[in-house]
Amino acid sequence: MSSRNLILILAVSGFASTFSSRAVEPMVGVIARDLNSPAQTIALLSAAFALPYAFIQPVLGPIGDALGKERVMKVALSLLFLALAGSFFAPNAPTLFGLRILAGAAAGGAVPLSIALIGDRVEMAQRQVALSRYLVAIIIGQLAGSSLAGLLAEWIGWRGVFGLSTVMMACALTATIVGFRGAAAGGKFDPRAAVLRYRDILSNPRALFLFGSVFVEAIALFGIFPYIAPLLEERGGGGAAQAGFAIGGFAIGGLVYSALVTWMLNNLGIGRILLGGGLCAAAALVALGFGGDWTFDFAALLLMGLGFYMLHNTFQAQVTEVAPQARASAVALHAFSFFCGQALGVVVMGFGLRHVGLAASTTTAALVILGVGLTASMVLRRPAP
Repeated sequence: MSSRNLILILAVSGFASTFSSRAVEPMVGVIARDLNSPAQTIALLSAAFALPYAFIQPVLGPIGDALGKERVMKVALSLLFLALAGSFFAPNAPTLFGLRILAGAAAGGAVPLSIALIGDRVEMAQRQVALSRYLVAIIIGQLAGSSLAGLLAEWIGWRGVFGLSTVMMACALTATIVGFRGAAAGGKFDPRAAVLRYRDILSNPRALFLFGSVFVEAIALFGIFPYIAPLLEERGGGGAAQAGFAIGGFAIGGLVYSALVTWMLNNLGIGRILLGGGLCAAAALVALGFGGDWTFDFAALLLMGLGFYMLHNTFQAQVTEVAPQARASAVALHAFSFFCGQALGVVVMGFGLRHVGLAASTTTAALVILGVGLTASMVLRRPAP
């Protein structure tokens, strides 16, 4: 299979899974009112998705290495389809939380295994560009999930948005089953071998640095997202649709990165890309602390998206090479670190908003992400041993 066809197949599931993960954030206020729950509680649906996504990674990674990444993806997407279909009928908040937990665990078998597959089949010299092409589907899924979901929620309700997510996932599952129908079967899963692979990966200082970097990156950047809609409503800056448009700026920033990535690699190099990413993301967080209307937040989040992908796509390309013989396991630990950071970031930002306010919280996060970019630019510009 050509790399182009591979990326097309993976892009379908990447788009659908990302849409379903991002669609909830702009609908927090709508869901809270419909289910008679506090907005602060419903905002934790993001953590309910992110935590199981993270904690399933150490299991799915070695299973993918052993049984075959394509086979594991088919099972994971089937479970995600069932979780989304059930969310359409969820009668109350506890049921919806339970289904988001299942959805998060199942979605853990989509994007990380796709990244590992690209690592298997694309040479390192072209891998960061290939990953950026795949990320276009992820980014468009984020854009549609954040912007379109907020708008649709006002027309067809949040249940209608979950129904649309279910249809998208059905298409993704079909594409994956048909596209990988000739994939070779893997071997057997050996827990002892999986532990030994993890021991080898965790003994690599470069791998540890990458895992730690994405963990801190996620805490700093993603904690604010579930609170954007409630904060906009509180200050009269817009409703669910406007919050969706504002959050969509993050995805557009990612598309800008995808358009510029080849030029950046040829003219800036990894060190300057990482430093520039930290600077852009930090500036965006400081701007969000001023709390303007949705158009101001849109511009800030666009800059944040550009900075994030300058950092994160570089981390992704690097992590696919730290353990070539156990690539799914290495990418799984990377995703585990990233989503643990996302889930913790929501809690940390909520604490900050309650105790020190918006400006102080986002400024602190800005200093943290600037530190990540600066440190990574010094460490990762050196070739891997």
